[in-house]
Parts: sequence; C-alpha cells; structure tokens
Amino acid sequence: MGNWYWIGVCAGLGAALGVLWLGVLRDVRVALPVTLVTAAAAGWPFAEWSGATAGAVGGVLGAVGATPTVRGALARGGTRGGTALLVGVAALVLAALSFVPVLGYLLALAVPVLGLRARRRAGERHAGLRILARD
Repeated sequence: MGNWYWIGVCAGLGAALGVLWLGVLRDVRVALPVTLVTAAAAGWPFAEWSGATAGAVGGVLGAVGATPTVRGALARGGTRGGTALLVGVAALVLAALSFVPVLGYLLALAVPVLGLRARRRAGERHAGLRILARD
C-alpha cells in the first residue's frame, strides 16, 4: 500500500478519536485540544508528519461533526454514561472502517456533513405534533 492509504487511515482514525473524545468529554471546547493531540499522536506512527496532520484534521472534523448528536442526546434526557458508551461504540466502528482503502478520507468528510444535516433538522422534526397537544 502507498502512503496515500496510510494518510486516509490516519484521517479516519482522527475522526473516530474526535467522536470518541466528544462523547466522553461532552464539550467541544474541551474535546478539541485533547483530540488534536491524541489524533496527531495516533497518526504519527503510520505516516509521520503527513499522518499526524491528517489525523489532527480528521479529529477536528470528527469532533465538530459529532457535536449536534451529543448535545441533542444530552438535551433530550440521555445520561452521560449512556451517551458516552453509544458514541464510543460508534467511534470504534468508524476506526475499524477507516482501514478500508479510501474510506478513511470519506469518513473524515462525512461526519461533519452529517452533523450539519442533523443541526439543520433539529427544530423541524416534531413540529407537527404540537397541534395534537392543544386538545
């Protein structure tokens, strides 16, 4: 495999670490510095500087992309431990999928896109049920 493969793996692992740290720490301001350091350190053994950079960028994208999901779960009554466990399992799946060629790049890009989509749809999901509550 070429260097492009390992850079993609580092980007995917970084995104998974970003999702994991956000699920555990629950605040993006606290999770971003931790994610930057751990994702860069995780990417270094695979592809040195390019892997560390890809891991750090993937980590930031993963943490920012998972923010609406974690905040929404906690705002709707989810427990901290349960949310961390479910987000941790999702991060483990992301980490495993990042070893598929080219999928690491796509995962690092897909997590923030899905996060933005979830943020836009947050207010419109159950707007029609308010009419039923007026009886």
